[in-house]
Order: sequence, then C-alpha cells, then structure tokens
Amino acid sequence: MQGYRDGRLDEIAASSFRTAVVDLARDGGTSYFGADEIARLKASGKRVLAYFEIGSIESFRPDFAAVRADAARLLLNEWPSWPGEHFVRYWEPRWWDLAVRPRLDRALATGFDGVYLDTPLAYEEIDLALVPDADRGRLAARMTELIVRISAYVKRARPSFGVYPQNSPELREHPGYLDAIDGIGMEELFFRATDERCAADFCAANLAATRKLKEAGKTVLAVDYASRPENVAEACRRYREEGFEGYVTVRALDITAAPCR
Repeated sequence: MQGYRDGRLDEIAASSFRTAVVDLARDGGTSYFGADEIARLKASGKRVLAYFEIGSIESFRPDFAAVRADAARLLLNEWPSWPGEHFVRYWEPRWWDLAVRPRLDRALATGFDGVYLDTPLAYEEIDLALVPDADRGRLAARMTELIVRISAYVKRARPSFGVYPQNSPELREHPGYLDAIDGIGMEELFFRATDERCAADFCAANLAATRKLKEAGKTVLAVDYASRPENVAEACRRYREEGFEGYVTVRALDITAAPCR
C-alpha cells in the first residue's frame, strides 16, 4: 500500500495475486490514482480494493486540514503507535461529510471493485475520558452503524461493490454487520510483526471470530508479517487449511512479496 515503483501499479499488475489492496491516493496525500490506472490493474485479472481509514485520520491526508479546523467536534486522542494519527468521532455527521463520503465517491468514480476500511478498532482505542457519553459497547455499535451506512451507500451506486473492513471481527455480533460486509481483512492471525508467533489470548479469539465469518460465507483476506522462510511457509499452510486468502509480507507494506504457493 505504499512505495509504488515509479508511482505506478505495473509491478502489482504483473504479479499473480487475485486481489490487490492499494491506497486510494498514490502518495497517501494529494496525488490520486486515475481511472485508467485502476482499469489496467483490473485488466490483469485482479479484484482491486481502495484502502482508507474510517476511525482515524493521519496528518498527511489532504482532508486533515478540514478535520483539524473542526477539531473540537471531530479529533480525539493521538494513536501512540502511529504519531500524527488521531482517532476521530466517527459517528459525527461532519466526519461522514468531510472524509468518508468523499472517499467513497472517489473510489466509485475511479473504478475500484470495493473498499478496504481500516481502523474499525478505533472503538477500542479512543480515550473514554474524551467521550463521556459512551462506553466500549456503544462505540462498537457506532462503528457498526458506520460500516452499515458505508455499505448501503456504495451498494446503492453499484451493488457488486465490495466492503471489507479490517480487523475487529467481533463486530459480527452487532446487528447489521454481517449483511453489510463482503469479507474482512485480518492482520496477524498467525504471526505478528515480525516473525513473532501470535500466541496471546486475543490471537485465538480473533481466529475463532474470523472462522465464524468464513462460515457465514465471507471472504477472509489475511495478512501476516514474517520473513523467515519457515514462518512464511507455516502461515501459507494455515491459510490453505482455513480457506483464507493470505499474504505474508513486511510491516511497511512497501514491497511486493512472493505469493503463497
């Protein structure tokens, strides 16, 4: 999703992958991929999903200035793991108007096959002291409502347009979520960045919830972070066993790693 060679998608088009997830913006900021570029990538036989975030915003995004101008209503705590990125009040109408809807419109107009929606996990990371009217359960419900709204919006325009939130598979327990999504992107089901076996309790919980989504007919796009050959091979084997579409790569997401065999 970054480090495109010469700012182009040729290397991805030449690969044997069936799905490509690329940033809505070529440089993450002001230069966007054009419809002709996405059409050429799709012509290589790939489903192409547009990546952007729905629960947070980075300072380098072109719409950050407008969001910051309404900071009292929209911006929340900075994400310690990603300096310069802030969680937002994603349930506010202004967030939809300033960020989400324009991004959806661009993805539709550019010819993407769907959207890959990052940071649903914002509901877990927001500083509750900044939202005294909500608890984690209410924030999870609000995130589900946003995903449902996104799905309704894009599918009215194009029924086949895919909706793939990333992580937070537990949201499947909220009304409307399952019907709204076509699949899910899951990070670090088997290996965390980098080459660290995912053995914590949440790893097992994530895998169990992801299996439920697979059983419900949803596509699973799994990404693990490993470079040791034995770990890459193990992650690929697990994808085959689980029936997931999987990719093993580096955390920077700036190379085209080899596909699983």
